[in-house]
Amino acid sequence: MNAIAPAAGKVWALQVGGMSCASCVAHVEKALLKVSGVSSASVNLASETATVTAAPEVGFAVLAEAVEKAGYTVRRDTLTLDIEGMSCAACVGRVERVLRRVPGVIDANVNLAAHRATIQTIGKVPVASLVASIAKAGFGARPSAEVSEDRRAADAAAERAQLQRAVWIAALLTLPVFVLEMGSHLIPGMHDWVMHHIGHRESQWLQFVLTSAVLFGPGLRFFKKGVPALLRGAPDMNALVAMGTSAAWGYSVVATFLPGVLPEGTVNVYYEAAAVIVTLILIGRLLEARARGRTSEAIQRLMRIQPRTARVVRDAPPAELPIEQIVVGDILDVRPGDKIAVDGEVTEGTSFVDESMITGEPLPVEKSTGSRVVGGTLNSRGAFRFRATQVGGDTVLAQIIHMVEAAQGAKLPIQALVDKVTMVFVPVVMGVALLTFLIWLVSGPAPALSFALVNAVAVLIVACPCAMGLATPTSIMVATGRAAQLGILFRQGNALQLLRDAGVVALDKTGTLTLGRPTLTDLDTTDGFSRNQVLALIAAVERRSEHPIAEAIVAAAAATGLELDEADGFEASAGYGVRAIVGGRRVEIGADRLMQQLGLDLGVFAATAERLGDEGKSPLYAAIDGRLAAIIAVADPLKPTSVEAVRALHAMGLKVAMITGDNARTAQAIARQAGIDEVIAQVLPDGKVAALQQLRQQATRRVAFVGDGINDAPALAEADVGIAIGTGTDVAIESADVVLMSGDLKGVARAIALSRATMRNIRQNLFWAFAYNTALIPLAAGVFYPAYGALLSPVFAAAAMSMSSVFVLGNALRLRYFDAREA
Repeated sequence: MNAIAPAAGKVWALQVGGMSCASCVAHVEKALLKVSGVSSASVNLASETATVTAAPEVGFAVLAEAVEKAGYTVRRDTLTLDIEGMSCAACVGRVERVLRRVPGVIDANVNLAAHRATIQTIGKVPVASLVASIAKAGFGARPSAEVSEDRRAADAAAERAQLQRAVWIAALLTLPVFVLEMGSHLIPGMHDWVMHHIGHRESQWLQFVLTSAVLFGPGLRFFKKGVPALLRGAPDMNALVAMGTSAAWGYSVVATFLPGVLPEGTVNVYYEAAAVIVTLILIGRLLEARARGRTSEAIQRLMRIQPRTARVVRDAPPAELPIEQIVVGDILDVRPGDKIAVDGEVTEGTSFVDESMITGEPLPVEKSTGSRVVGGTLNSRGAFRFRATQVGGDTVLAQIIHMVEAAQGAKLPIQALVDKVTMVFVPVVMGVALLTFLIWLVSGPAPALSFALVNAVAVLIVACPCAMGLATPTSIMVATGRAAQLGILFRQGNALQLLRDAGVVALDKTGTLTLGRPTLTDLDTTDGFSRNQVLALIAAVERRSEHPIAEAIVAAAAATGLELDEADGFEASAGYGVRAIVGGRRVEIGADRLMQQLGLDLGVFAATAERLGDEGKSPLYAAIDGRLAAIIAVADPLKPTSVEAVRALHAMGLKVAMITGDNARTAQAIARQAGIDEVIAQVLPDGKVAALQQLRQQATRRVAFVGDGINDAPALAEADVGIAIGTGTDVAIESADVVLMSGDLKGVARAIALSRATMRNIRQNLFWAFAYNTALIPLAAGVFYPAYGALLSPVFAAAAMSMSSVFVLGNALRLRYFDAREA
């Protein structure tokens, strides 16, 4: 927990992981003391804590980076709170400020669109203290973990229903006010009809009653939130609306009941402005709530794809149990058309499973004994049973939901500008409104007081910063949800922005560009031998070997459906090959030197061997009964989609590089097949980081790295954006910023295209939000009145303010229809 020492500065207590001895303690202390501004550092091995005294400007991130560079970890806890009562960017800023003041909190990010705060802490910070700090700022909070998605959806539906009732009541009460006041200006004869049938004073009294009912009925929410915020010295959108409408209403009340106190010529009422402003803003909030609900549809859809129950085989016949009761090791029965409840491994039966909801790949995947199945996927046809291996929060689906929620709560670097502006925006607007009032009052035309009031109210209403607060988070929420549907998971929200700037995509070869397993690619025979005959004989021999090449040959024979005889007298000669007797026939398989030892002429395969060499494959030969029978090549072939994926990256203007441990000739051959621009070959596992640094020095833009293995983890962490193939290892996935749930490399191009579309969408939103205020605040203040006679009515200001938020939300929702084929 962090605290302030009276004289020495700030004291940090860091939880350090990975220490095992006194030497580790010394390393951590040394690393911390090297940080500029640190005056002392003491590390306790038993409690795994580092107590650091540093200058106030030294932040947690700097200290954590120093420890992590030394090879250790600094533990952070993350929790999320659902926030109630936020309405604009000023609310976001206030909640973040109060949370960051709580001892132990490192950082807090608040998402206006999701109404959620993501809080990073050192150690365990009591949730009650976080909730209390938020309550003091005028908002409600509760731990997100305590709120089910169904409850969240029900609360959102209740909010929309409440807003809809408020809109109808406000509209019905406002309509007569609008007709009575504005009808006299717009409809010929209306003024005379009102004067004759209702009367001037009676009309004002009626407007007073109806407008008061609007303001202190449906509009009371603005005063309940806005007035306390104003009194705390932290005004928000509600405060601006409350001030604007109460100013129009209060002036009208004085004009109605105490007209004598106003200067001659200024006795006018503006009830219709106050009533219409409240009604229009309520309409805007209703539209905003409906649109905001659609931004989280992706999460809700992910929640719905997991079944509620499953057939579990324990004692007797399978019993239908809630998925909460399934434990690791249970055997589950799956029938055609069933959804798979949890993750597991098939124990009996075969089928095809539709995994598109997880991987984004449309074709069903064949499953048989030993195959892995994922919870939430759909069994197409066939029946099987599987053993549960991950349940509850450990399933792939639960982790996907967690990753998407984390990404949706993140803030992009571009949001920093918005945060700086919104921190001072509302107070500045209030200052502009006051200045507008004074200038019009002093130098405006008659009736100056009326002009001053109307224009000041217009400034207050038009400048509410709702659109600014929604511009970035709504786009992030929709984009990350759409990405999940395409099988792309952004583990780090800022990867959405960083990927847009990628200029080089570096690819690992094995398992990323290639299938990751040796496969028999070539088998050409000499006259007198058939392919299946030779394959059956050499596979029978290789079945006795554990070499990966042998496994590939045996797998090819099995795929062809060949029956293999037993091999006798198996011998292996290092550097030469293997031999055995199969069905009474002598079979020898090995390199060219073995054939030469046997005195066989390889000239018949000279052209084939040269071609295989150009393709980066090392040829092997087979001799049967002392005769040359075949040339064989085993290689790790490109994935079917790799060439297309590289072509798509080139079409996007990206340079593609390959980093591999293979020899240069093999690497160049693979690169030629795939169309790769640059090859860095013969790289040891620990050399991939250096290779990336080399690429970064050459590039003018960011470098993304795509990998799948344990040895790719350091490179994934080093790259500006690390992209892990989801079929790879957990270590690689944990080190990455983006995860492709399928092994299809085309997902890289899709992720980059979605990143570009998202940033384009955010820039459009921010342009609209800032341009709207830049253009309309001067108009509302009356800057253009002397030259053009142009003023902005408070009614139109309210409509424009509401529509600005709706526009931003509507624009962000377009990302729901992002087409993967655009990549």
